[in-house]
Amino acid sequence: MLDHLIKGATVVDGTGAPSYTADVGIRDGRIAVIADAGTVTEEARTSEDATGLVLAPGFVDPHTHYDAQLFWDPYATPSLNHGVTTVAGGNCGFTLAPLNPERPEDADYTRRMMSKVEGMSLVALEEGAPWNWHTFGEYLDALEGRIAVNAGFMVGHCALRRYVMGADAVGGQPTPAQLEEMLRLFHESMDAGAWGLSTTQSSTHSDGDGKPVASRHARPAELIALSKAVGEHEGTQIEAIVAGCLDQFSDDEIDLFVEMSAAAGRPLNWNVLTIDAAVPERVPRQLIPSERARKAGGRIVALTMPILTPMNMSLGTFCALNLIPGWGEILGLPVPERIAKLRDPQVRAEMLRRADSKEAGVFRRLANFGRYVIGDTYSKENEGLTGRVVRDIAAERGQDAFQCLVEICANDDLRTVLWPMPSDNDPASWSLRQETWAHEDVMLGGSDAGAHLDRMCGAPYTTRFIGDCLRGRRLVPLEQAVKMLTDDPAQLFGLRERGRIAEGWHADLVLFDPERIEAGQATLVHDLPGDSPRLDAKAIGVNAVWVNGVEAIRDDVVTGAVPGKVLRSGRDTRTVSTR
Repeated sequence: MLDHLIKGATVVDGTGAPSYTADVGIRDGRIAVIADAGTVTEEARTSEDATGLVLAPGFVDPHTHYDAQLFWDPYATPSLNHGVTTVAGGNCGFTLAPLNPERPEDADYTRRMMSKVEGMSLVALEEGAPWNWHTFGEYLDALEGRIAVNAGFMVGHCALRRYVMGADAVGGQPTPAQLEEMLRLFHESMDAGAWGLSTTQSSTHSDGDGKPVASRHARPAELIALSKAVGEHEGTQIEAIVAGCLDQFSDDEIDLFVEMSAAAGRPLNWNVLTIDAAVPERVPRQLIPSERARKAGGRIVALTMPILTPMNMSLGTFCALNLIPGWGEILGLPVPERIAKLRDPQVRAEMLRRADSKEAGVFRRLANFGRYVIGDTYSKENEGLTGRVVRDIAAERGQDAFQCLVEICANDDLRTVLWPMPSDNDPASWSLRQETWAHEDVMLGGSDAGAHLDRMCGAPYTTRFIGDCLRGRRLVPLEQAVKMLTDDPAQLFGLRERGRIAEGWHADLVLFDPERIEAGQATLVHDLPGDSPRLDAKAIGVNAVWVNGVEAIRDDVVTGAVPGKVLRSGRDTRTVSTR
């Protein structure tokens, strides 16, 4: 007997092949039968008529930070609502394990680092996770059997360094014995099921003390040694971030990426490739590592988002504005001092100069303050400004845009929510995206779901992209769009029998209405431990989501089931060799 029968669905199977109408039966977590509509005779415990609806494989998000959130939110919301059934975590060099049992204070350091570098609520980290593990395997075991999505995790380089080197991990170099211990710990973690290595050398990544995170101090020899270790395990990967990911790689960064991937004989993915027609030289430069890696026996994959991610900002809380060169020291001051500095015309002029400099890289896009929209306000002086564009308010007041924005924020003690309008929403940029997506080493992803919770909402990129392909710009056909969200990332990670609708494969499925599928507007909600805020977005037109054959979402509401699996390297992933 079938557990469930989906009748008459338009099946888009993830391979890119033309869609077809069929009945799809689920049994014991697998796709048991795919047959012409109306021809399945086997009885089913439950069934539904899916006429006019699209059945696709569950989406695979290749870059998330759900490492902590899964403990208090096993449904990985809102990703699961938007059809994501598998998430890759442990990215950017940051993981919650391993933790050295001889230094219990390392857990506090890790929480404060994650709060600073990934924008997670410190209260939620403290109250929402059990912190009852030391080894990476114990961390994975703590999640086993209690999550609603499938999840796989890289090992964070920062955690490896901290475990072995303690406080010396920030600023120090490992002795030969310490490097040997780091490699032993890394091998142990991959034996337990870690997907591979994640690391960062990005200048934007600082710990809770404001110091460069541990992996930023690693020299190439250490990174190459760890990369070689990746290649000694089945079904493993590398994920890496360097400063040039935000704009354009330096020659040294290109050399490093190529050498790491070639040394491992495994794919290396990075994020995020920003595509903007106003900077036409960026995409060719960022794809040079991919071209060189293929010749050297490696593969380097650039992740890029197919939507413009909703973001909110503030002069009162840590956000992307703090990452503009020279801005962090001002925006890190106590609020009264910060307001005084921001009101100083000379200070503002210098801030704008730094924001428009080459060193600001991709953050230059944030400095056009006339294009900001005012979000939530909190003072009588700012009544009626919500939803208005700063340039219009500034024109009425006879102020320049930045001065106008500062005065609005100062009225709210800097709590004003700011929404930057994207500068790359022009036809030329969308045309360039369409062209770039066709590159063999470019893949959709980079949502950062689970991180920067009250600043951005990248998780709904799946439904928003599908809706755009069906009823908006129509940059790629539906079958190709689904493949880009399912089979492509599944193939990169070597996921076993996931990413397609095929008999015998795992029943990770999403059923949606092609006339309605979309993501709602991002809104701020307070549903984290400690009543901490985050941005959320409703899924529109998603009828149901199944994970391992069990219904996990119905009409944008979680069912309470937790059928997800912790996906472990080797057992659940096969080797994707680049040699």
